[in-house]
Amino acid sequence: MLPVVRLDQAQPPFYVGIDLGGTNIKLGVVDDLGRTLVRHSLPTQAERGPEDAAGRMGQAVREMLAKLGLRPEQVARAGLGSPGTMDIPAGLLLTPHNLPGWHHFPLRDRVSHHSGLEVTFANDAAAAAYGEFWVGSGRDFSSLILLTLGTGIGGGIIVGELSIDGEHSHGAECGHIIIDSRDDARICPCGQPGHLEGYASATAVIKRTEEALASGRASSLARRAQQEPLTPLMVAQEAEAGDALAMELVLETARYLGIGIVTLIHTIDPTGVLLGGAMTFGGPDAVLGRRFLQRVREEVRRRAFPVLAQRTVIDFASLGGDAGFIGAAGLARLAHRQKRHDA
Repeated sequence: MLPVVRLDQAQPPFYVGIDLGGTNIKLGVVDDLGRTLVRHSLPTQAERGPEDAAGRMGQAVREMLAKLGLRPEQVARAGLGSPGTMDIPAGLLLTPHNLPGWHHFPLRDRVSHHSGLEVTFANDAAAAAYGEFWVGSGRDFSSLILLTLGTGIGGGIIVGELSIDGEHSHGAECGHIIIDSRDDARICPCGQPGHLEGYASATAVIKRTEEALASGRASSLARRAQQEPLTPLMVAQEAEAGDALAMELVLETARYLGIGIVTLIHTIDPTGVLLGGAMTFGGPDAVLGRRFLQRVREEVRRRAFPVLAQRTVIDFASLGGDAGFIGAAGLARLAHRQKRHDA
């Protein structure tokens, strides 16, 4: 999380970033250098529907600006990152998996209506990728791939100043590349077999843990699973405590990620690949996180072309939960600059 800067230290113009999640909505006001002036969070309350959420987003934007003493006309544009599926040019949510019932909703235009700002619409992982590219771990990169590891696996690809959204708004769906073509491959939460998300997401880690315990594998996880629900955090804690099965599960997850990353870097040849999201096993500040990253790198070195294996940076993202709203604001900044150029 980057520090907040005061308004009198900030560089205009200013941008609003909004990161819509299934549980929470994160918002912030960002200056022209990508520095955060204020951040805010509110519950999504998805069961109340998309129009209610759009209204509360607009209200939160107005409150943030009032807190800073900024007028809406001092904000050049807002950016909104949302889970897919979506039609980005039309500003529509299509059938987002973690927002049930929010189908075919004109989210961009409704948030614009409630906030009084023009809104740039983006996939949430693409927004996070742009945040890391602009001011995070990828700030010295010319191109990057971001994998967000959580309940699923999100992906964002940035080449130059371009977010690879694709012709049909389904670009950079990195969690759905095929890593297992067998007939009995694991089924991804999307319903298709063999996808990376079906092997290396938090959901997949829990599923693989349950299968290992059901097969009779000895582990301290078995005792804990009788008292509380299995989570990747629990697996990480037991791995750190020396449990062999838990460590095996963490390193196996890293191996699957490495296999997927090889396909991605052979396709894009980016400067670097960054790992973010809630499931990084402690990230760079934890011994387990560093071992996890090292195992990912080892698998990439084993399978990739030598030049790519040697030169592609593989590291953790650094913006944490701020990446989405910062990146959404950054994409709004790009759209604002392009509009001024075209004018």
